[in-house]
Amino acid sequence: MPEGDTIRALAGRLSPRLTGATVTLLTGTHRAVSGEGLRVKGRRIVAVRSAGKHLLVEFDNGWTLRTHLGMTGSWRVYRPGQRWREDPARARVVLETPGVVAVCFSAPTIQFGPHDRIAAAIDHLGPDLADPPAIVDGVVIADIVSRARRSNAATASDLVLDQSTMAGVGNAVSAECLFLERVSPHVPASSLDDDTIRRLARRANRLLAANARPGVRTTTGHRTRGHRHWVYGRKGRPCRRCRSTILAAPTGSSDRIAYWCPSCQPSREEA
Repeated sequence: MPEGDTIRALAGRLSPRLTGATVTLLTGTHRAVSGEGLRVKGRRIVAVRSAGKHLLVEFDNGWTLRTHLGMTGSWRVYRPGQRWREDPARARVVLETPGVVAVCFSAPTIQFGPHDRIAAAIDHLGPDLADPPAIVDGVVIADIVSRARRSNAATASDLVLDQSTMAGVGNAVSAECLFLERVSPHVPASSLDDDTIRRLARRANRLLAANARPGVRTTTGHRTRGHRHWVYGRKGRPCRRCRSTILAAPTGSSDRIAYWCPSCQPSREEA
């Protein structure tokens, strides 16, 4: 599933091509746009931006299109008349302007409506950690700590993935920031002190912000395939720090796959 940095980079690619353009057609296989797309025909696109893992396209009549790509969705951009490489039957949203055809394929979540309605749908999100670290300042970090204390997350992994605590974090960044801060994904979230939560939030912010632009996604700083992550996707391979074998297993209440080094991130059972 694309994480917040990928959606921020997507917004960065789409915005220069769509912002300021006039809509000639908004349609698609999803009922949200097939039934209401005429509302923005002839209207101007005023912004394309991300909010956590959500992409928002805003129009000058106060309506907004929200997409969440989940595990299957993608956005593709074509020239008018250019042949699509994907199956048109999967085109959930087709947004046409005089110079660009932007198509959202196979996204599981699409909402189109007045701005206030869209804002209410994402009002639960915590601070967007794809923002530059200069924006994610002490006040924002304090808000994250407060949200963490109200979270129902069972484990440290669940907490970092809780979008109402810190928006934009997915499996890869969760695994990487827990490793870098030497926190086991299995420890109870309630056992984490405020300083640990602050460290995890700042680390996740740095990882997401560093990748919130087009290009190869890396958390190690290396761009060569096979060297881009510390633990994510490396089950059975040696830890880059201590050479212990990286483990992976479903973890927490969501049963998402966590990756960790048992030596660098010992839980109570492994210590």
